[in-house]
Amino acid sequence: MVSVKKVIIDGESIHVFKSAIYLFESSTGITLELDLIVSEVTVKKYKKMENIIIEIELEDGRIINSIMHVKVFSGGLPQLNLFCELDDIQEYEDFDKVNENDAWFPNIEEGITLEEIRKVEMPIEEVSLKLKLPIDQVEWLKSQKKGPLNEMIKEWIEEFRKVNKS
Repeated sequence: MVSVKKVIIDGESIHVFKSAIYLFESSTGITLELDLIVSEVTVKKYKKMENIIIEIELEDGRIINSIMHVKVFSGGLPQLNLFCELDDIQEYEDFDKVNENDAWFPNIEEGITLEEIRKVEMPIEEVSLKLKLPIDQVEWLKSQKKGPLNEMIKEWIEEFRKVNKS
């Protein structure tokens, strides 16, 4: 089985938690497929792109440079599926082969959790709140700078979550 050591997308190295590289055989031809478990931040960055320039370094030292199409799998862990059509498969003879009629596909989600992924790269989302507060508290909130206010709210939420775990 061939395994991936490093992945570089458009010149930027990405953190890969798990991966599978294989040949997919269908009635329309053969594609080289790379399934990756990555962070939610990475999925968000690449999900709207149709094609990317990719460099894949395999554990055995081989390097694959290609332009690949991007597909995002929804549900489960954050995942990218990168693929490109192949005319000549000679240099890929030792890769696993999956046929469109097979029931078997590589399961790269096993053994990793979203919590472990978020320890490496936590997505940051913007949120708006609608609150009813006394006017003096509203005035105080409006007078605060965004950075310190964000930190204060994050700390308050963490403390609140600790107290209310039981």
